[in-house]
Amino acid sequence: MWDMDAARAALPVVLSGFGVTLLATVLGFAVAVVAGLGVALVQRSGVRWIALPVGALASFVRSTPVMVQLFAAWVLVPGLDPLTLGVLVLGLHYATYLSEVYRAGIDAVPKGQWEACIALSLPRRRVWRAVVLPQAVRKVLPALGNYAVSMFKETPFLSVITVNEMVHEANAFGSTHFAYLESFTLAAAVFLIASWPTSLLVRRLEARLAH
Repeated sequence: MWDMDAARAALPVVLSGFGVTLLATVLGFAVAVVAGLGVALVQRSGVRWIALPVGALASFVRSTPVMVQLFAAWVLVPGLDPLTLGVLVLGLHYATYLSEVYRAGIDAVPKGQWEACIALSLPRRRVWRAVVLPQAVRKVLPALGNYAVSMFKETPFLSVITVNEMVHEANAFGSTHFAYLESFTLAAAVFLIASWPTSLLVRRLEARLAH
């Protein structure tokens, strides 16, 4: 049976965990956005002795569960703060996916744009900064938004390395007060309230950029 008193007591605990969840998502996605672009550019650099190992490592990371990566990193780097470690692992894990998103966006830039840059003898750095990347990023913004929502929903895996995120706090409250129904229901509601509007915004952005 639903216990309203337990739910009222659990809400502040769940919301305190939500702050950690949100922080991990924002910082982790910032790492993913920057690192993913770096991986994509390295793989397109044409320098095989760098591109091949980076591509192989990215494929390995994409092919292994994030929970396993979190636990392995926790064992191998024991001195690092768990939240910092979790942010780095989540960010690098999603960077491997975002690198493919960036690659698709770069490939979608019309060939004529590249030819025009060559005809104008523009420096390579300026071509990427002023012509290619602005168009590529605009095309992949909806996909980036979808991955941000996905990362938000995968933050409960951080509990594996003792990060006090929202689901971890809900579980701790439930085990202490024997109120799992109330604590986990509230955590699920917060996930829904936070992610659903973002998903709608991403869809609206996708529809707008399609025209």
